[in-house]
Amino acid sequence: MLAHALPISMREQTSLLVRAVWFLLVGWWLTGLWLSAAWLLNVTIVGIPLGIKLINKVPLVLSLKRRENLVEDGRGGSQHSLVVRGVWFVFVGWWASGVWTGIAYVFTVSIIGIPIAVWMYNKLPFVVSLYNY
Repeated sequence: MLAHALPISMREQTSLLVRAVWFLLVGWWLTGLWLSAAWLLNVTIVGIPLGIKLINKVPLVLSLKRRENLVEDGRGGSQHSLVVRGVWFVFVGWWASGVWTGIAYVFTVSIIGIPIAVWMYNKLPFVVSLYNY
């Protein structure tokens, strides 16, 4: 009964031990490949929707961590207009996201920087296109 009172994301969360083993054996290297693919998709313009989807899945790939969709929970903020987001992406987002991703990945493989890396991965949709997630 108590499980039904918890938010869905907390009920479906994988145990910390399994997540740690996943990170050590698979997550750290797969995340690098995943982010490279996402960034390459984002700079092709046509691949942006898939690139953003990949970026939103990074915490899951890195450590099997499930995320709540903040917009569905009513906590998401208002979005910038599509024109503003498009201009941002063309002039800043495509290259800033590459730099941001590289720095976040360095934090990831440093082990002690993982909390900062996860925060950076969660902010990546905003860096790419000013998307409030």
